[in-house]
Amino acid sequence: MITLKTSAFRRAREQELKLAELRARRRQRFRILVCVNGTDPSYEAVKIASEIGKDESCDIILLYVRKIDQGLNSGGLQIRVARQNMLEWGLELPGIQYLNRGLEMLMEDNILGDDWDEMIDHTDVLGDPLGDNKVEYRSISGKSVVLKLKTAPDVSSGILDQYELGPYNLIIMGPPKRWRGELRSFIKPSSVQKIAMLAPCSVMTVRGNPNGKGYLLCTDGSDRSHEALKQAAVLAHFSAEPVSILAAAPVDTSAEYLERKVARLASELAEKGITTQDAEVIIGDPVSTVLDSGRSHSVIVVADSGKSKLTRFIAGSVAFDIMGQSEVSVLNVR
Repeated sequence: MITLKTSAFRRAREQELKLAELRARRRQRFRILVCVNGTDPSYEAVKIASEIGKDESCDIILLYVRKIDQGLNSGGLQIRVARQNMLEWGLELPGIQYLNRGLEMLMEDNILGDDWDEMIDHTDVLGDPLGDNKVEYRSISGKSVVLKLKTAPDVSSGILDQYELGPYNLIIMGPPKRWRGELRSFIKPSSVQKIAMLAPCSVMTVRGNPNGKGYLLCTDGSDRSHEALKQAAVLAHFSAEPVSILAAAPVDTSAEYLERKVARLASELAEKGITTQDAEVIIGDPVSTVLDSGRSHSVIVVADSGKSKLTRFIAGSVAFDIMGQSEVSVLNVR
């Protein structure tokens, strides 16, 4: 009996070490989690990930979350046959066609090639006959593209759980069907709103703006905002998007102070080879100022306030309010 317990403990310890090593390797890479659900904005999210993720140091993971036992009790599918279809990436199961379309888009953009290695993995999920399944494509350089069909009680739980399996640097998803006010968001937020509140990494909500061009970096003059926007400018550069800077702050803020901050940010970006198209300082309500200026851009970039998750739930933040009200895509950098 002691020998069996020792053996089980050793196997568990070996598994923990393997997972720790895997996460350590992943932290050396820029990993993008793209949530697809068959809508046009979710494929716009794939397009943005493709633009950002061309570099060999970037991995792209396409995720579709299905509810536990979704469509299988009534579909009449034999479980073994259904799982085989999953592993072959057939079109019979919910979500597979969405992931396949995303894969085709990445292949059209030359993100992955025909000579990449293919690895298939399955994880059992209690209460669901299919469980979690994924196909990973990996190049000789180590770059990965992953298609993941994940099972969860609801979409937001599945996405947040997938982050824990990551980690990830950026989550890209479509816009919310609704964005609830402060009290209602605390009680029952939408899936997108919940991810925006709780995800530890940067989150982009995608809203297509065919007339917009460029990333609008919005600073409040804080050091936290300054450093976050420098990260976002690199993503814009990878996407071949022009960069503009907007300093928007309440009326009790000094315009001269913000002008110095904007000049410093532009100078540091220039040192990285990133040219600032234009820069503007506006004293007034930050939310309305950013929303008005952002309409002519493809992406508004805001820095997370640094508030706790509970505070964001109850009181919100400028960045959070902009994500909910914007007509264009918003990147909230953490």
